[in-house]
Amino acid sequence: MTGRSAATNRDRYEAPEVAAHYAMLDYLTPCERALFETYIPASSAILDLGVGGGRTTPYLSKRAAVYVGVDYAPAMVNACQAKFPGLEFRVADAANLSIFPDASFDVVVFAFNGIDYVLPQQSRQSCLAHVHRVLKANGVFIFSSHNARAVLFPPRWNRMRVRQTARRFSANSKILYRLWFVLLTAARSVLAFKRAAGATLLRVLKRIPSAAFWRGEGSLVDPAHGGLLTHYCVPSRVVAEMDGLHFRPERILGDDYPEASHPYTTDWYYYVFAKPCEK
Repeated sequence: MTGRSAATNRDRYEAPEVAAHYAMLDYLTPCERALFETYIPASSAILDLGVGGGRTTPYLSKRAAVYVGVDYAPAMVNACQAKFPGLEFRVADAANLSIFPDASFDVVVFAFNGIDYVLPQQSRQSCLAHVHRVLKANGVFIFSSHNARAVLFPPRWNRMRVRQTARRFSANSKILYRLWFVLLTAARSVLAFKRAAGATLLRVLKRIPSAAFWRGEGSLVDPAHGGLLTHYCVPSRVVAEMDGLHFRPERILGDDYPEASHPYTTDWYYYVFAKPCEK
């Protein structure tokens, strides 16, 4: 696996420039917002795993009666404490949440595919077992995970920016606006298709020969931050894994929400699982 390991991942995330990058992020994706609004009741006790630079903190902390952010990289936790001095952040490994008592949270969130960097497999299983333990009955676990079979890169361009540029060049003329809009759309679509074709070729060459693609689960190196060993999994494998740990599936959404997801184009999926009441 080209020398990449869980230890390499941790070193990358502890780098000051990586921590600074995550500290600058301050958005929720449409998928995250839809799931958080639906599955996180007001005044919940929320555990935010892999909190990074606090991207999800403003939204989640406002919905929480109790909010705790956790990351295994001290640089990330320091960044969060500087940004949100009134909130609680802890340095801890998601594979060992023994600092938290049983049934202490209504919601556990592991956003930005953070669970895919809890490696090796026994660490991932330990993480999931701890999440189950710290959740209250009927509590929910919301997380995202890379799709092992995402090999097709769909062409994308900013249609709103094309419209804005067309208006700027049209001098308030509807005829000129339509002309510019057609020309700019054609140019952007050609460029987008070229980029998509190149990205798709790279993914096909990298992923299709891999065991992860054919088995629907496995590890690959993600080029982010100089190369991170990353777990990839298809939804059916995730559901089977969580069923074995006594989680109940609630919802699965692709990161391309509100557009329809597709098994070969959706980069990652968000999952919502509940901890059922014991009988």
